[in-house]
Amino acid sequence: MKNIIPLVLLQIAFSFTFLPVSALELQGGRGGANNLVETTCKKTPFYNLCLSTLQSDPRSSRADLAGLVHIGADKVKARATATLRQIIGLLRAAKDPKLQTALRDCVDLYDTIIKYDMPVTIEAVAKGNPKFGVQGATDAANEADDCERRFGNPPNSPISGSNKAVHDLCAIVASIAQLLL
Repeated sequence: MKNIIPLVLLQIAFSFTFLPVSALELQGGRGGANNLVETTCKKTPFYNLCLSTLQSDPRSSRADLAGLVHIGADKVKARATATLRQIIGLLRAAKDPKLQTALRDCVDLYDTIIKYDMPVTIEAVAKGNPKFGVQGATDAANEADDCERRFGNPPNSPISGSNKAVHDLCAIVASIAQLLL
């Protein structure tokens, strides 16, 4: 009996040693979902941002392209909502009338991104109309750029980083939706 236990343990260890290799070979060397995320992100203008954004969401492990658009749009909404809060905070403290005007314009632009553009993008892709998904994401990217331009040329924006982040995420979402056409 004492000789059988080490033999069984050796057999188990031997089996597990080759099982992962075989599974990886069947999947082309990588997991299927991660491979989809990586190959998709390579087709976007911001590969590293795309990869980190999608891989940070557990839904990406089971998502198809439409699911990746949905995840990206959710991330845009979250970032745009954070930017809107930042804008409102700045607006409350602003004394300069030009700054107040620019910030009020940005409130309207970010409201549009959150309440219209991203929901339209998600719904369009879910209903099999990726063309409108691309348009919604592109509109949102343009609105983030428009907000930035409200601060003058060259922009003297207190939210440049946030505008760029929203723009870049929108460009990623538009690129992924474009793959569905």
